[in-house]
Amino acid sequence: MTLRVTFLGTSAAIPTTGRNPSGLMVNREGNLLLFDVGEGTQRQMMRYGTGFGVSDVFISHLHGDHVFGLPGLLQTWDFTDRTDPLTIHVPVGTADRLRTVAFALDGRPSFPVSVTEHEPGSVALAGDGYDVRTIATAHRTRSIGYVLTEDARKGRFDRERAEALGVPVGPKFSQLHEGRSVELEDGTVVDPEQVVGPPRPGRTIAYTGDTRPVEAVIDAATDADLLIHDATFTTDRSDRARDTAHSTAKDAGYIADRANVDHLVLTHISSRYPDASQHAAEASAVFDGTVTVAADGLELDVPYPDD
Repeated sequence: MTLRVTFLGTSAAIPTTGRNPSGLMVNREGNLLLFDVGEGTQRQMMRYGTGFGVSDVFISHLHGDHVFGLPGLLQTWDFTDRTDPLTIHVPVGTADRLRTVAFALDGRPSFPVSVTEHEPGSVALAGDGYDVRTIATAHRTRSIGYVLTEDARKGRFDRERAEALGVPVGPKFSQLHEGRSVELEDGTVVDPEQVVGPPRPGRTIAYTGDTRPVEAVIDAATDADLLIHDATFTTDRSDRARDTAHSTAKDAGYIADRANVDHLVLTHISSRYPDASQHAAEASAVFDGTVTVAADGLELDVPYPDD
């Protein structure tokens, strides 16, 4: 089952020739979820072929580099005769300001748009086989991060064990795998736990948006397959990171290490850094897992933990 992340924008507040402002597309088996919508996001969606069939937009906070792309995207959907409803998720207390930005010029589009507010730690979206929850973050304005967590999968079916117990190949295999006991011709009952292993975890992606390093992210991202973390600065500008409520790459590395994640992606890179190699070096010095500095157009397929 597809779980793909495409980085549409990886710059901090000021775009560069190589980096668009923040935007992240998650494709879960064809269900498109868009996280933050910096200026020019719709063009990035075209450029990188993500598709436009987005059902939900998740805004981490209402700074311009995370929302200025929304009015144009809504207008494009309107011009292309979209009829499907859209839900925009925002931090609590920001819905009215988001509506002001989104509908600033021509009012509401012709398709249904709802804006919903969320407290940290709540379920923003209960999807089919997954949910998206909010994370408390620490920025200069009301902000939240998001974590997508898939439901646990069925345990592995042990065909050899089933056949050894006398279960005939066919529908009874499926019944056992679905958790139902079966009776054989001789009256023997075979229970699912005899031939089905323990449930297997789904996949988890955590996205912080802009934030200082916080414990809530560690809790929410524990054992995550992918953590996408603010890494606006390197340690040479630690004071600037603290003053502007951002993280350094080293901060992100510490968070990833404490959360025991598999893969850390550093994003929201300040325009001060035309070369972000130092970001990777600083995070890797404190985190033993995989470290990637995001670039516009980077596409990552998230495998199942046991693949």
